[in-house]
Amino acid sequence: MNFTILKEFFASFIRTRGIGRHFRRLLLLDSLAATGVSREVPPSLSQTLIAAAKSDVDALLRQLDSHPHGLSEAQADAARERFGLNEIEQEKPPAWWLHLWHCYKTPFDLLLTLLAVISYVTEDMKATIVIGSMVVLSVMIRFWQESKSNRAADKLKAMVSNTATVIRHDLAEDAAEEARQFFDVQLHPKEPRKTEVPIKQLVPGDLVVLSAGDMIPGDCRVLAAKDLFVSQAAMTGESLPVEKFIRQREIDTSNALELENILFMGTNVVSGSATAVVVSTGNRTYFGALAQRVTASDRTPTQFQAGVNKVAWLLIRFMFVMTPLVLFINGFTKGDWTEAFLFAMSVAVGLTPEMLPMIVTSTLAKGAVILSRQKVIVKRLDAIQNFGAMDVLCTDKTGTLTQDKIFLARHTDIWGEDSDDVLESAYLNSYYQTGLKNLLDVAVLEHVEVQRELNPAVNFRKVDEVPFDFQRRRMSVVVAQHDRHHQLICKGAVDEILSICSRVRHGDGDETLTPELLARVRAVTAELNEDGLRVVAVASKEMPPDKEVYSIADEADLTLVGYVAFLDPPKESTEPALMALAGHGVAVKVLTGDNELVTAKICREVGLETDTVLLGADVERMSDAELAQAVELHSIFAKLTPSHKERIVRTLKANGHVVGFMGDGINDAAALRTADIGISVDTAVDIAKEAADIILLEKSLMVLEEGVIEGRKTFANMLKYIKMTASSNFGNVFSVLVASAFIPFLPMLPMHLLVQNLLYDFSQIAIPFDNVDDELVKLPQRWNPADIGRFMLFFGPVSSIFDIITYGVMWFVFKANSPEHQTLFQSGWFIEGLMTQTLVVHMIRTQKIPFIESRPGTALLVTTCLIMAIGISIPMGPFALYFKLQALPLGYFPILAAILAGYMVLTQMMKKFYTRRFGWQ
Repeated sequence: MNFTILKEFFASFIRTRGIGRHFRRLLLLDSLAATGVSREVPPSLSQTLIAAAKSDVDALLRQLDSHPHGLSEAQADAARERFGLNEIEQEKPPAWWLHLWHCYKTPFDLLLTLLAVISYVTEDMKATIVIGSMVVLSVMIRFWQESKSNRAADKLKAMVSNTATVIRHDLAEDAAEEARQFFDVQLHPKEPRKTEVPIKQLVPGDLVVLSAGDMIPGDCRVLAAKDLFVSQAAMTGESLPVEKFIRQREIDTSNALELENILFMGTNVVSGSATAVVVSTGNRTYFGALAQRVTASDRTPTQFQAGVNKVAWLLIRFMFVMTPLVLFINGFTKGDWTEAFLFAMSVAVGLTPEMLPMIVTSTLAKGAVILSRQKVIVKRLDAIQNFGAMDVLCTDKTGTLTQDKIFLARHTDIWGEDSDDVLESAYLNSYYQTGLKNLLDVAVLEHVEVQRELNPAVNFRKVDEVPFDFQRRRMSVVVAQHDRHHQLICKGAVDEILSICSRVRHGDGDETLTPELLARVRAVTAELNEDGLRVVAVASKEMPPDKEVYSIADEADLTLVGYVAFLDPPKESTEPALMALAGHGVAVKVLTGDNELVTAKICREVGLETDTVLLGADVERMSDAELAQAVELHSIFAKLTPSHKERIVRTLKANGHVVGFMGDGINDAAALRTADIGISVDTAVDIAKEAADIILLEKSLMVLEEGVIEGRKTFANMLKYIKMTASSNFGNVFSVLVASAFIPFLPMLPMHLLVQNLLYDFSQIAIPFDNVDDELVKLPQRWNPADIGRFMLFFGPVSSIFDIITYGVMWFVFKANSPEHQTLFQSGWFIEGLMTQTLVVHMIRTQKIPFIESRPGTALLVTTCLIMAIGISIPMGPFALYFKLQALPLGYFPILAAILAGYMVLTQMMKKFYTRRFGWQ
């Protein structure tokens, strides 16, 4: 089999330490079943599942120490002690020592270690101590920041963790059963109850209740099912949902994936409902066994990670070119190859952005924590960059533009006249359906007066149901009134209901649905739609009283009885939120499965252009090239299927947009996976939350707009560090080359370079807490690593100009022009070099005039001032001899002030020129 595909699959799973991210690879595994994937898991696991599939239900429950009414809390706790949490091994955070090793084994720290070893071998203990301190501090800061970030991320993820509906029973029920058998008396134990339990708390033997949109929380055996269809694409590559049944056919198979009554962890329910018993959890599942064969190191980097890696390798390649030059120039001109080698290695260290991993991690973590305070939960830290870069937001209408509080406004017959009979039929349909109850059902069931009049619990008995799915866009229930006759009641989208109706209810009688009546029906529903009402049609049919099992085939030759019409008014905050998003360069496109007339009316009320609405049927007919043009011209898309939404998002991405998609339903999962950034809400169905990168605790565009701004601030601060590091390092090396070629001694000792680099790194620790100019969050920000190279070449030589001026001052003014006076020369450049390196933090953090037009964050200002003070105190204080430096004459400092002022003025002029030519971001 193709093991690379498996690794890609599980790499995306591991990326967020959760079940759901593997859905980004839904169609990558199309050959797994055919190539014998079952051989890749332990044979004992397949045999366990096959045995569970063929086992008698009562025997299986006994084997799992379970009960037809589920486990009690005490039994579940005992099983959890035995089996552990329902987690895959790679979900668990690594041990602290392994995390510490990962923090250490970066190219930068390994290079520093090599230099420390060489310094130790050459008996340069001071350099060894300094370099060793750099390694320890770099690793420990990163370890501390990442540990804190991981704890914060875990807390955030816990806020939106998925749950499963399990059946629990009281232990008293068992006692009641035993008493009944022993004393021959009838006791009435408590009814088993349904409760929501975090998925990781599930244990073998738990009975779970499943409906459309649910994730399968473990490997399960189906006990009861009704039209249950499950998506196993991520496991088998089969794009169509697979129907699951209660019993397994008598077939000889060794492939567990072919079992018809086994549900696999990580798959999801597309339609229908079921009750199942959990057979295995965590690493003992089929999914867990495959996951153990893949490590987190196999994961594919995101666009942002790839960009950071490109910058790092740009500097490393630059280091490999410049370091030999420094070595040979100093070796040939000074004659001391050992000293030249150590100096070249110090230059190499100066070129390595060893703080880059820590800065990126802490900046993203800080952004995630701030976003959480704004009711935005980040599941994947790297998604923050896409959040800031997003320029197109695709969103559903219901609950986003509207109040998400639907009211039943009308219940009418086919002529548009109020009808209580239609409401009663709709009520029975909503009352008895066991699938995913949406807001429309909730609105119908709020009419308690109907419940009092019908009293469905006494007067009606549910016979069967045909659950909703997004192909039919309707659902049916069959009820029996006092067991005298069966009535099938179907409700759904108007067009879909009309397609299965042959008659209409007119008063007390029925009439054939003629073309004239059909036109009348469409006119009535269109009028309701134009009033902003969402129309659901209701139809019924008398069925034989002896029939007990129904299917989609029975939804034929129905009688249209009327409509229920719902009002979902727009939120007051929607229009200003749309204006705010537009002001920040984010275009909003509405993608809905709703009627085009209702959608257009709502969009007009919130200020969106509604000149033309593109329908799902139009999307279906268009070629990719035609759709690529259409998605740019249209902002409203109606009557879409899930595949239409996904195709529109994919087309927008192909057009060069960074696309966000906001949705909370089963029909949104495919588009959420396809988008650059998937956004859902904490009340969404499981599959939508798992597919999303970001979860909103409040379904509001205003909250989303605040999150976009914070995402851009986070990205801007990361980009600051990368620009500063690249330009400063390039300037330093250029200065070293000039000094090495013309000065008869080393311009700085290796230890000086290392201490300077260490202090400069510390000056940047507070960058994640820096302020960001409003201009930098005004428009979407794109990651373009190629710009970093240009920025480095443009600004790096600026500092070199003033380094060379410093050389001249020390050489000619202070007569530090011989090896005997090299300590004075090195002290002068040490301070000037550190000052310009630290000032570049403030100069490049903004395109404005620093300190005047743009003020830095307090933490950054304090940190840089402290580092500058330490830098001056080293040669001027009691430790000067230890570092082989010396105190500078007081006349040096006025000249230093003039050099720094000139540096700031020239850098500001270059910024203005660069901004006009290339733009700042």
